[in-house]
Amino acid sequence: MDIVLSGIRPTGNLHLGNYFGAVKNFVKMQHENNAFFFIADYHSLTTHPTPADLHGNVKQVLSEYLACGLDPEVATIYIQSDLPEIAELYLLLNMNAYLGELERTTSFKDKVRKQANNVNAGLLTYPVLMAADILIHKSKYVPVGKDQEQNLEMARKFAKRFNNMYSVDYFNEPIPFNFGNDLIKIPGLDGSGKMGKSEGNGLYLIDDEKTIKKKVMKAKTDAGPTQQNQEMPQEIINLFTIADIVSEKDTVDFFKTNYNNCSIRYGDFKKQLAEDINNFVSPIREKIIDIRSNEEYLSKVAKMGAEKARESAAKTVKEVREIIGFKSF
Repeated sequence: MDIVLSGIRPTGNLHLGNYFGAVKNFVKMQHENNAFFFIADYHSLTTHPTPADLHGNVKQVLSEYLACGLDPEVATIYIQSDLPEIAELYLLLNMNAYLGELERTTSFKDKVRKQANNVNAGLLTYPVLMAADILIHKSKYVPVGKDQEQNLEMARKFAKRFNNMYSVDYFNEPIPFNFGNDLIKIPGLDGSGKMGKSEGNGLYLIDDEKTIKKKVMKAKTDAGPTQQNQEMPQEIINLFTIADIVSEKDTVDFFKTNYNNCSIRYGDFKKQLAEDINNFVSPIREKIIDIRSNEEYLSKVAKMGAEKARESAAKTVKEVREIIGFKSF
């Protein structure tokens, strides 16, 4: 089975976009590949260097992914900072990463614009840490979004450079994992773009019924159709896109027919949509709350994941040290 690796930053709760965009596919992937999933708490410090509750954030994210179906008995699920080998490989790879190429990465330039008062070294060498995460397990496939494609290419570059510098064929060059048609894009409630944490337009798996209803009722809509079968504006398309996923087909067809004959009442549509979203989310929400309250189980999962992940991590670092020339006296 091919090794597939994916990282999760503990900087916010999972929303419907995360669930349908990646997590649902991760659950399927774990049964078809040798899958590694890690919570990237080191990475989170590049943008949140003084988190109010880093451990709490990690605990929440771990609870959410377990509730969504990631199985610690099947996949390797671990916390990045539980593997000291990652920090060592990161250091060793940094010796062969050059300032100019790191400064030219799109993600670094974007972050410099967004957080001009916090341009730290970790931000600059983010692609190197990402490469260490990937290469430490000799991962073949990495699911990445558009914003991380260049960083994955950097990981390929660092792997190839290491092999060339030391005249070995040690690291393979990881490639993107493509979900293809299985990747569903969930739009935000503000009428523009996709659902995201930073945009403030998300419906989170942990949201209670009251919060879901409040968010959906505030979703952007227009004044309503004035002609039969007229084209829908984007904000209405977005709401129907979400409805297609969480509502019964008869319900969606009913409101689409009302839209096309100009009789739709957006208030009624959004009330029904909020109810359907809550019906979909509530079983997951209950699992999240149950798992999050079980400290013993979470500790067991984290320890088991760290042990499994360190097997390959320790082997890789040992071999890399030998290739470079480190020897014990």
